[in-house]
Amino acid sequence: MSLKNFGKAALIVAVVAACGKNRQQVTDNGLKYTIHEQAEGTRKGKVGDILTLHLTLMNNKDSILRDTHKEGAPFQMLLQVPPFKGSYEEGLTMLGKGDSATFYVSADSLFTKAMQPLPPGVQKGTDIGIAVKILNVQSEEEYKKTQAADAEKQKGIDAKIIDDYVAKNGLTGKVQKTPSGVYYVVTQPSTGPSPKPGDVVQVHYVGKLLNGKEFDNSHTNPQAQGKPAQFQIGVGMVIPGWEEGISKMHKGEKAMLIIPSTLAYGARGNQGIAPNSVLLFDIDLIDIQKGQPGQGQPGMPQPGR
Repeated sequence: MSLKNFGKAALIVAVVAACGKNRQQVTDNGLKYTIHEQAEGTRKGKVGDILTLHLTLMNNKDSILRDTHKEGAPFQMLLQVPPFKGSYEEGLTMLGKGDSATFYVSADSLFTKAMQPLPPGVQKGTDIGIAVKILNVQSEEEYKKTQAADAEKQKGIDAKIIDDYVAKNGLTGKVQKTPSGVYYVVTQPSTGPSPKPGDVVQVHYVGKLLNGKEFDNSHTNPQAQGKPAQFQIGVGMVIPGWEEGISKMHKGEKAMLIIPSTLAYGARGNQGIAPNSVLLFDIDLIDIQKGQPGQGQPGMPQPGR
């Protein structure tokens, strides 16, 4: 074959390959999908892997229901066995790092299997579009090592941020520090007892970022209805920084807790809280009870995941 003809053949192959992209296809199990980008030879996801990805959920009219690009952090998930035929978990096994695709999944199957009602804007009998961009594919062991390394690095960053805040706000000499790195300042002392693991505490709180922006308040949170948050110490119902900081307090005491991001919501953040945010909470420890825990009040901080 001449170089001239070889060039034509290569062009034809490239065109055919390009035509394979952005064309809707269907798997044997009925999953409809469109591949946008797919590199040859990359490691594909398999059941048990941890995937880091951005995703956009759309209804059948292309209205966006969720977009992780706007949430400040990508989505992370454990890739599991597809829970039903035509689920997007099947499609994720086709993709590797850097690949992108859109999957079209039955809204009825997706939300029924999750035991959730159809969200506003989603009609029965329609498909949900799930556009994904794979950022990383890791085994569970690889994921844990990466998380540990990132958390260790973030500890140093958080400590510097907190030290600067303490100095700037005249808290030097007033602040105390727990072994894990929670800083706290007693603002109203008390000689009451301190909670122990298994105790149930009631607290009022105001949660703020270090720039002063308030993101939660038990007094005004409509879900909490002005009631104090209630949770059991030592069972992981709240972020680790709360567990450790509140355990240092006494019944009737008020304190300000400055919690590093690694003991709060970490690299994933939370609603209204950006990833790797140091948090400040004004805590009022109202009561300590023995016995069975009550239900945590809606809106109270939940464990960092």
